[in-house]
Amino acid sequence: MSSCHPADKMSIEAFQALGARTITENLPVVNYADVLFISVKPAVVPIVLSDVKRNSSGKLFISVAMGVTINEMEKILPEETRIIRVMPNTPAFVQQGCSVFVRGAKATDQDALLTKTLFESIGTCEEVTENLMDPITALSGSGPAYVFVMIEALADGGVKMGLPRDLAYRLASQTVLGAGQLVRDSGKHPGQLKDDVTSPAGSTASGLDHLEKNAFRSTVAGAVESATLRCRQISTNKT
Repeated sequence: MSSCHPADKMSIEAFQALGARTITENLPVVNYADVLFISVKPAVVPIVLSDVKRNSSGKLFISVAMGVTINEMEKILPEETRIIRVMPNTPAFVQQGCSVFVRGAKATDQDALLTKTLFESIGTCEEVTENLMDPITALSGSGPAYVFVMIEALADGGVKMGLPRDLAYRLASQTVLGAGQLVRDSGKHPGQLKDDVTSPAGSTASGLDHLEKNAFRSTVAGAVESATLRCRQISTNKT
């Protein structure tokens, strides 16, 4: 369930071309469906839920609206409404998403299984407690942007040293992809994997020394901290 705007016309037409039923009002969607996605901006969520609450009893709402808590939604919707809050990320576009979810008071084990199954179709999905949502948003929700900057920086370094730019981007992106999968699947600590590729007095050791001298770890960790604090501000102010 999302707000409709004239700029969305092309998206609506694309869904229609796939044979999907499209509606420009929220209430008919609630009447028609048993599972509904809330995908509007945080400040719009109370307006949308208030609009449909009279027909929402017994429905499952899955919200991807950042910063809107389970409690806030439960206060608006009927008591019997089941709510699950999800934080996905943009790599879902290539079936490599990293999602987490929190279940509301009325959400059942079957609701949790359905949510997990849906989001595992586009990556990974784990259940967490709601107090972790802000740092998770800062890490995995915002994290792709940090990685994109790192890929760009790696490629820029390669170009500086003589690589063609298109080759540099391909190498940088594949290097990040492979390194991430190695951490995920090998079972080894990232520090051990780093040591495995770092020969004494070698080129990797020299590069790592430069990163340490320029506070690379602190800078990345600080980005997560800063984003977490901003998430908490958004949760409080909805701005």
